[in-house]
Amino acid sequence: MSNLRDIAWQGLWKNNPGLVQLLGLCPLLAVTATLTNALGLGLATLAVLVGSNVLVSLVRDYVPKEIRIPVFVMIIAALVTSVQLLVNAYAYGLYLSLGIFLPLIVTNCVIIGRAEAFASRNSVLHAAFDGLMMGLGFTAVLVVLGASREILGQGTLFAGADQLLGDWALSLRIELWQTDNSFLLAMLPPGAFIAMGLLIAAKNLIDARLQARRPKPAEAATITRARITKVS
Repeated sequence: MSNLRDIAWQGLWKNNPGLVQLLGLCPLLAVTATLTNALGLGLATLAVLVGSNVLVSLVRDYVPKEIRIPVFVMIIAALVTSVQLLVNAYAYGLYLSLGIFLPLIVTNCVIIGRAEAFASRNSVLHAAFDGLMMGLGFTAVLVVLGASREILGQGTLFAGADQLLGDWALSLRIELWQTDNSFLLAMLPPGAFIAMGLLIAAKNLIDARLQARRPKPAEAATITRARITKVS
């Protein structure tokens, strides 16, 4: 249980792939202009991450080490293709919004990194849980970034949620204020870089305050030794 708790802590906070490892930044910064796009890409990445970790853990004893990376990439590519076809079939609007960044999940360093560093060395249960926690940590960063950019840029939340969740999700749209023109800095990649920097700074600040609250270890008692230089 403690091992699973440590895996969850690593994926969700301490070793978060978005805030600490800084992996997958290209799609993270490109498609988080709205909360709906961020959530859609996050869920797609989560599904591929869990599936690839499980399959890699299942075949790890049967794949020679010399060809393990090409095999892992083929597994990830097959899963990404499946997810891409599902999104195309059931969420076509979101499929158009995500564009090239949906098939580019294949090249996401988070997925191949967890397959090589964790799934290929651990059991199926631990690999699946690691993929779930890392995927949730990555999705959480996407959602926070997408929500903040959409609020600042358009004054709304869940705009276009029907593209991901269906027509019933039209009621989820929240309009915080009306604006004739979008705040372009928040909607464009420079705004994404600034928001990402603020998120990383906030995490580091929280970590520093948590570290300051922890009790300091007791100092070891110092022993003074007498030095004898002359014997009379």
